[in-house]
Amino acid sequence: MNPTRRTVLIAAGAAALAPSLPVAAAPKVTAATQPYASYWYPDSFPSGTPDTGVTWRSLKSWRAADDADLTFNAATVPLAARFAPTPANTTARSGQARIQALVSFGPTSGNPSQGSATADYYALTHWAYLDELVFWGGSAGEGLILAPNAPIVDAAHRHGVPVLGNIFLPPVAYGGQLQWTRDLVQKDSAGHCPLAAQLVAVAAAYGFDGWFVNAETGGGNSALGSAMLGFVQELKSLAAAKGQRVTWYDAMTANGTVSWQGALNSQNQAFFQAADDMFVDFRWSSGTLASSGRKAVQLRRNRYELWAGVDVESNGSNTSVNWDAMVPTGKTHITSIGFYRPEWTRNHLPAGRTPGDFHAADDRFWTGRSLDPSRPDGSDPWRAPAVSVADRSTVSSVPFASVFNTGHGLRWYEEGAVTSDTPWNHLGLQDRLPSRRWAVRTAGQRPTVSFDFADAWRGGSSVLVDGELDQPVVLDLYATRLPITVDTVVELTHRTDAGDVNVELAVATAEPGAAGATPPYTYLSGLSGLSGFPGPSGLSGVAVNSVNGWPTTTVPLTGLSGTVHAIGVRLTATDGPVRWRLGGLAVHDTARTPAAPSDARITAVSGGDLRFAWSAAPGDVRHYELHRLLPDGTRRFLGGTCQRAYFVPGLRPEQGERTARFEVRAVGELYTASAPVTVTHTW
Repeated sequence: MNPTRRTVLIAAGAAALAPSLPVAAAPKVTAATQPYASYWYPDSFPSGTPDTGVTWRSLKSWRAADDADLTFNAATVPLAARFAPTPANTTARSGQARIQALVSFGPTSGNPSQGSATADYYALTHWAYLDELVFWGGSAGEGLILAPNAPIVDAAHRHGVPVLGNIFLPPVAYGGQLQWTRDLVQKDSAGHCPLAAQLVAVAAAYGFDGWFVNAETGGGNSALGSAMLGFVQELKSLAAAKGQRVTWYDAMTANGTVSWQGALNSQNQAFFQAADDMFVDFRWSSGTLASSGRKAVQLRRNRYELWAGVDVESNGSNTSVNWDAMVPTGKTHITSIGFYRPEWTRNHLPAGRTPGDFHAADDRFWTGRSLDPSRPDGSDPWRAPAVSVADRSTVSSVPFASVFNTGHGLRWYEEGAVTSDTPWNHLGLQDRLPSRRWAVRTAGQRPTVSFDFADAWRGGSSVLVDGELDQPVVLDLYATRLPITVDTVVELTHRTDAGDVNVELAVATAEPGAAGATPPYTYLSGLSGLSGFPGPSGLSGVAVNSVNGWPTTTVPLTGLSGTVHAIGVRLTATDGPVRWRLGGLAVHDTARTPAAPSDARITAVSGGDLRFAWSAAPGDVRHYELHRLLPDGTRRFLGGTCQRAYFVPGLRPEQGERTARFEVRAVGELYTASAPVTVTHTW
């Protein structure tokens, strides 16, 4: 990568789906310190001492049993299987170009393990177009090898996206030392590379999917090049045995020097053949990508295992790109796409940016100027992923539910009531979100559709439809593969804030006849957006329950059989303009409540900073939630996590309170919560 074209952050990434260590196996911690995402040097450290807040660690000496923060950092959500529905438009394709993103979610050091108290966060939601995420970060002064924090891996896995950690050997101009390259590729007395085994062990313990190897320190020779090739080969062999993967960055060449090729050629093909994929440096051209694709095929490899680098750090969706060199519209795709730093969609916004501002920019980046993947704007110079790459979905089994939680918010809601007014982010709590945002089908004026953070049924956000609705509007929600039984029902939790609207559930039991066509929906009436109660044409069997002004309508799929391929809603205004919110969607055969966790305890205390831990609830659990039970009997949400440990900072006694009471609950896929397990803390 050209050092003049990027910042000094580089990333770590992800490897396997191994289980995290039991909480009881973690080393004892006496101080309730904030846990952070982990980072290491291969072996030796820089000269001098680390800056304040930075801890220098050696990967060679890492042991899971000694990792005091492993229970906070280990992802728990397995990598979900994905399927590709019929494309939303006529230009998006399945089975050709893929998309990789190199993202810096936070600093190398001081990156909290489990979210933080701000909504200003790169809450990536367009997972449907991604095939690989690299956790970007790292610097010569902090550490070169990063493990992604658990919330990012859990969110990615829920959407079927593998996450890689990065091994960054920086250019000399950025403090790189050739000794670190030698440390990485060192061999033991048996001729093996001990750090290759360590990397695989880290990925297995932390629950991610492999490593992105970025060797950019110049000054090497052919002997070092040979040693690096042997290291990558051993890393790939060990990783493959654990279901992990390795991506190589086009920098070091076979002779050990650093010379960015911008192509797959004789200088780097040995590394490509040793790895699963290769990121092609930004200096590619139409000709070099064409020759690279041909060479991959000659090597009996897939041309789409080449990620052509697109640097969007500075200009995002305003970047000028030769799209036809990668994803031409009129012929077979040439290579895949590797986006460098798409978090521009957040970072370029001015101070005071809101979650809504971020999602508007992010939708523009991933969906295109039309903001509707079912009708892309052909004159848009930015060829958004939705224009070229078909979306994917993981919604293939029941129970399935979504409260349209994006993983950050201005406050936390439970059943329409605010249980915490503290802004927050935690991607591990993110739902499986609609992949086609937003596909709106109407003969009239198109309403605005967005994630909205001013109100929610649960979590931090809801879907807001805002507009005249002068003609009926069909909003696609989910592409699915959900089996229908005699007991299958769909629940919609929704509310109308302005106007009046008839709401119908849209269910398709087959794929559209062609790319870009509307799913063959059956419309089930009987839902009223204003009151939540069935209208005059009420559907037999519909049941309604309203809590805190949010009606939940339960609709049996009576008369339908086979498999649900798509779910949406049809809105017809009877009095406009309309502001209608969708707070929740669930599909299930039976309602299930998870069992409670056990052995809740406080493992460390430092003033008002507490570390909590508990033992897993039996059965399926989506995540856990921690509340504080206040003296007046109300509950305050402190946080949620997919892990079995959680850190809470800055707690204080309430007036007259001598003992604080906390409750931990398991939350199931349908957002039903278990009975609480209680833990107390005496001030």
